[in-house]
Amino acid sequence: MATDQRTLFVPVGNNPAQLFGMDAQTRACRIAENIGLEASDSARPSRHVVLANMDFAWDPAWLREISNRSGAALTLSGKPVLVNVPADRDAGAAIAAIESGETLAGYELIDAETGELNNEQLRKRERPFVMPLDPANPIVVEKAAYDGAYKGVTDILTLYLWRKPAFHLTRWAAQAGMTPNMVTLIGAVGCVLAFYLFWIGSYWLGIAAGFVFMVLDTVDGKLARCTGASSKWGNVFDHGIDLIHPPFWWWAWIHGLDAYGTPIEPVYAVMLLWAIVGGYVAQRIIEGVFMRRFGRMHIHVWRPIDSKFRLITARRNPNMVILFFALLFQRPDTGIELVALWTLVSLIFHAVRLAQANAAQDRGQKIVSWLA
Repeated sequence: MATDQRTLFVPVGNNPAQLFGMDAQTRACRIAENIGLEASDSARPSRHVVLANMDFAWDPAWLREISNRSGAALTLSGKPVLVNVPADRDAGAAIAAIESGETLAGYELIDAETGELNNEQLRKRERPFVMPLDPANPIVVEKAAYDGAYKGVTDILTLYLWRKPAFHLTRWAAQAGMTPNMVTLIGAVGCVLAFYLFWIGSYWLGIAAGFVFMVLDTVDGKLARCTGASSKWGNVFDHGIDLIHPPFWWWAWIHGLDAYGTPIEPVYAVMLLWAIVGGYVAQRIIEGVFMRRFGRMHIHVWRPIDSKFRLITARRNPNMVILFFALLFQRPDTGIELVALWTLVSLIFHAVRLAQANAAQDRGQKIVSWLA
């Protein structure tokens, strides 16, 4: 579609609040541009417009939803927050209603206090936040925006352990003017450093470098979503590193066992590595097959048990927990054996779940996410 045919996004009102290092209007416009709208300082005749009341802050999921529903208006306590004005209607009346706080007439009203959305990107059913934006207390909105950017289905460390510290790092990075790609790059340095330290058997320092990388791997995504700075390149950069590096870490860990003083027999070492890497790749293939067969739905959101197992499935973060506790007992060799075992258990679980989904569909059952 031509650029001049994009839906306009127009902030209504002025709010001096600073959110994630930028003024509220700038942030709102960046989020709008990021989802494909055209930010403008005013409505234009015969143009499709989404109006945003700057007395309020809202989750980007609401903006995406309202921008796709012509003639819809999101309200909070009866006051218009986001309004989708069709091209054949007068935006001036809607702007006047926003400025006066009056109820809109002739629009499909959606109450933010009762409305729910299914966020496929973040794998969760949610009621996205809408709240007044108080310039004197913006951290309340920042916290809500950060929480809203969190995936509903992920591993136990990301979901619980460093959720709070990553929030403060995200705020600091935004206020320092850092981009998500800068954070990803710093994290990538930590990732490579962890590989080297594992390789030479310096496991505690390697775990420290690895945990720094793992936390920053959370921060870059949240920074992108909270500041409207997501990009295709950033997504490829971030997810590319996530996808590729784990096998190299486990290879380096096995290599470092000699230097640490707990060597294992070479043939057995190769078997362990193949079990971990092969199991990791096979699980990724199963996930891809599941998504392809069942309408791009992630295997982790089919049933509650799948979401719960995702907390501990043999991915990088849970594996690092296993290695951390093994190292407490000075047995990194046992740790890597347990990682191999848990990888095979996880592979069997996901293979069984794929087979069960296929069987259910063959019986005529519709495969849908429990979040829906």
